[in-house]
Amino acid sequence: MDNNITPSNFIEQAIVEDIKTKGLKKIVTRFPPEPNGYTHIGHAKAICIDFMTAEKFKGYTNLRMDDTNPSKESEEYVKALMDDIRWLGFKWKNLTYASDYYEFLYNCAIDLIEQGKAFVCDMTADEVSANRGTLTEPGIESPYRNRSIEENLRLFREMRAGKYADGEKTLRAKIDMSNPNINMRDPVIYRIMHVSHFRQGDKWCIYPMYDFAHPLSDAYEQITHSLCSLEFEDHRPLYNWFVDNCRILPGVKPRQIEFARLNIDGTIMSKRYMLELVEKDYVDGWDDPRLPTLKGFRRKGYTPSAIREFCTRIGVAKSNSIVQPHILEACIREELNQSATRVVGVIDPIKVKITNYNKKSEKVMISNNPLHQNSKKHPILFTDEIYIEREDFMEEPTKKFFRLTPDGYVRLMGAYIIHCDEVVKTNTGEIDYLKCSIVYDAVEQGIKPKGTIHWLSQSEAVKVTTKRFHNLIKEGEVYESGMLDKIINPNSVEEFTSYVEPFALKQTSNMQFVRNGYYIEDSKLSKKDHRVYLETVSLKDSK
Repeated sequence: MDNNITPSNFIEQAIVEDIKTKGLKKIVTRFPPEPNGYTHIGHAKAICIDFMTAEKFKGYTNLRMDDTNPSKESEEYVKALMDDIRWLGFKWKNLTYASDYYEFLYNCAIDLIEQGKAFVCDMTADEVSANRGTLTEPGIESPYRNRSIEENLRLFREMRAGKYADGEKTLRAKIDMSNPNINMRDPVIYRIMHVSHFRQGDKWCIYPMYDFAHPLSDAYEQITHSLCSLEFEDHRPLYNWFVDNCRILPGVKPRQIEFARLNIDGTIMSKRYMLELVEKDYVDGWDDPRLPTLKGFRRKGYTPSAIREFCTRIGVAKSNSIVQPHILEACIREELNQSATRVVGVIDPIKVKITNYNKKSEKVMISNNPLHQNSKKHPILFTDEIYIEREDFMEEPTKKFFRLTPDGYVRLMGAYIIHCDEVVKTNTGEIDYLKCSIVYDAVEQGIKPKGTIHWLSQSEAVKVTTKRFHNLIKEGEVYESGMLDKIINPNSVEEFTSYVEPFALKQTSNMQFVRNGYYIEDSKLSKKDHRVYLETVSLKDSK
């Protein structure tokens, strides 16, 4: 191991100290998701910290599914988690499951009982909660706390054998009901659940609690550093208690280190809430681009390198804070600015008829990416009927509006300066099209428009659907279960009938629709005869 590593955050500093004081030969971390939902951007931060920390110290990371709650877990989520981690660009050393260790964990529980440090309790969940006490008052000991070791062993084995109903009994650690840390007040470590496990089938009817299975699985795998989010800080004494008191653990004891979890302003970061949105059809599945799941980001055109850059940029902190979404948007925008091919797309079109065009058509060359030296170019066709953006015309212009106006001038990108001669309207008073004329002698007349707009010839424009996304929750509202109808933003998706140049149909990755934003073809809804494009991110921050 390289002992000359310069730490860049408090986690790495702690690891450097452990290498010196404990003589560690290999740094081993783990990413331990519960397979009860899809990976979101908050998990991405944890994934990056786990994997990148181990990589820096030339160690490795295990991927362990903490599958201790069979009522909410499935193989679907396991596959999705694995796919997302690979997509982010990381490789795990070992794929393991907490359920692989059920026999070992059961034996750890037996060991605690034999030491007099665990007991079978007949209290209900509500009674346990009521007797737990408060932050200022101690809890009340269970009347079953002083059962004999022999009786506890018998009852626990009967629990495993399926003799008792769900909730009839639990196994609790015997620690201290007056401990200031409520997590240490005789926590439940096994409960009865007559539920089939997606991997174990009906082999087990008792399942370990997460706080019990997690540290002991870490120890069993010889994880050196258990890196987790800050909400587990109060659980660390319990983590250490299990590791210190289970006598059958091997080798090095893992160290838990907490970091601040990722909170993005205006973004739902709870799997439970996301599941409700999916199940009640408020969104188009777990890959809906409005959700902060990696599947949603991936569908919308975010790249794994941009997400990794975002996680690096926000850093590793000890205290919780709220990150603004424009930081993530800036990461993807900076990357796509360098890599995305430029095409012309008119999102919300208005037709323009050019009355004095003296040719049938001509080609205008567009650079595929002007930031690249010697970038290739591709042609678009100019004709006497074109589309422009509706927002590039204003019938009653504001003071600093420099695009097309009645009796005004504008430059068409790569082509001519035009003058708006007439606004033609429908019977209902809506704009039907604009009559314009080319100013062939603009130089002689000294006409120099301040604005340049993009356009697309009607003759080669391909009709498509484009979608632009906004916050799923109304501004200022906080997500609460049962209040979806009141807080969901009804305008979180804008859908347009748009036009793109034919060259766009050949692109398989992100494109920049010039002057509009970055778009990608929707892999889910697009069809060969009608394409759907999703806005990845706008050209600049809207704030």
